[in-house]
Amino acid sequence: MIITQFLEENASKYPDEECLVEINPQNKPERYRTWREFNLIEQGKSTEYRRSITWGEFDKQANRVSNLLLSKGIKKGDKVAILLMNCLEWLPIYFGILKTGALAVPMNYRYTSDEIKYCLELADCNCLIFGPEFIGRVEPIADHTPLVQTLIYVGTGNEEVPFADTYNEIINYFICDKPKVEIDENDNAAIYFSSGTTGFPKAILHIHKALTSSCMTEQNHHKQTRDDVFLCMPPLYHTGAKMHWFGSLLSGSKAVLLRGIKPEWIFNTISEEKCSIVWLLVPWAQDILDCIDRGEIKLDEYKLSQWRLMHVGAQPVPPSLIQRWKRVFPNHEYDTNYGLSESIGPGCVHLGIENIDHVGAIGVPGYLWEAKVVNELGLELKAESVGELIVRGPGVMQCYYKNPEATKEVLKDGWLYTGDMAKKDKDGFIYLVDR
Repeated sequence: MIITQFLEENASKYPDEECLVEINPQNKPERYRTWREFNLIEQGKSTEYRRSITWGEFDKQANRVSNLLLSKGIKKGDKVAILLMNCLEWLPIYFGILKTGALAVPMNYRYTSDEIKYCLELADCNCLIFGPEFIGRVEPIADHTPLVQTLIYVGTGNEEVPFADTYNEIINYFICDKPKVEIDENDNAAIYFSSGTTGFPKAILHIHKALTSSCMTEQNHHKQTRDDVFLCMPPLYHTGAKMHWFGSLLSGSKAVLLRGIKPEWIFNTISEEKCSIVWLLVPWAQDILDCIDRGEIKLDEYKLSQWRLMHVGAQPVPPSLIQRWKRVFPNHEYDTNYGLSESIGPGCVHLGIENIDHVGAIGVPGYLWEAKVVNELGLELKAESVGELIVRGPGVMQCYYKNPEATKEVLKDGWLYTGDMAKKDKDGFIYLVDR
C-alpha cells in the first residue's frame, strides 16, 4: 500500500469533514476586541486568519496538482521541489507530486539562493514550487538551473512573478480525477536533505514503503483516533513535522497548522480548535512554562481538558523540563522521539507514553524498528557501555542520492549508523551521550 491511498480512503469515508486548518494569528481582524470573540464568530469560515479544507477537498486538490504537473511534462521518476512556508497548500501539493509518480523534494526555508540552486541540482529537480517569501531568492537562480524547466509560484495576493506560473490562477483549470499512474511501494517517493552541519546538505532518498511505515509507527506510538486534533508548528519540509502528521492521516483525524509559536497563540489555538496532541520543541515548552509562571498565561481561561499528549523531539530533552511540565499538567501523557531524516524522521527510537519514569532516555526501538549500541567493529555492547547507535527498519533510506561513498559509510548490512554516541541501561532504554 502506498501513502496516497490513505488520503483517498479518508476522502471516500469522510469527504465533508474538515481535515486541515491553517491559523495565521497575525491576521486577526482588529475589529474584534479579543481573539476569543473573533474565533467564536468566525469559526469554520474561510478568512485570512483561519483557512481549512475537508478530506474530499484535500484529495481533489492533490489530483489537480498532479494533473497540472503532468501537463507540464513531469513524469514518473522526475523530481519536484517544494519551497514553501507551512500553509494549507503544502500537503495537497506534496501528495499531488506523489500521485504523478514523481519524487517530492521538500526544501529548507532557510536556504540561501546558492543553497537552493545546489539542492535543486543535487536532486536533479525538474520543477520548483515556491511561495512569496522566496521570490527574492529564486529569481536570481531562475535562469541558471537548466534542468528546472517549470517554476510554479504559490502566492496569496496580487504579486507579479513573471518568471513563474501562478498556482492560484491555473490550478482550477485542471480536473480533479486521479491520474492513471502505476506506483509501487518500492518506487522512489521523496528526497529529503540532511542538516548540512558538515558542509552542504546531502540528498536522502526514500521509497513509498518508508513513508507508509512512518504512518504506522507514528499512529502506534501516539494512538491517534478519529477524535484527536494534532497541532503542528514545526516546518513541514522537515521529516519530523510531516511524519508526526502522518498519524493523523492514518487515523483520519484533523490537524491544525499554526503559523506562529507565541505561547498565547498556542493556547488560543489549542483551546478553540480543541487540540488534543501537541508537538513542541524544547525552547517552546520552556517559554510556555515561563509564561504560566509569570501569569501571562492563565490556564483557567482556556479549554484544555481535551489536551492529552505533549511530545518533544528534535533535540535532547532535559528531564527537569518534563518534571516541571508534569507539575503544571499532571494529566498529560508525554513522549520523546528520536530520529533522523535518514530514518524517515522521528520514531525509530521513542520513549513511549507508558515510560514516563525513564525521562532522560530517548527510549527503546520504535514500532517496526530495531536499535543497537555497537563498538567500532559493529559488535553490540553490554549495558552502560558507550558506543554508536545504529538502527534498522522499513524507514531506513535507500541511499544518499548520487553519493555512494557517503552511503557506504552509514549503511551496512541494512543497519543505519547514526553517528550518535549512546548507551543502554540494564532495562534496555537508550540514552544519548553525544550527537
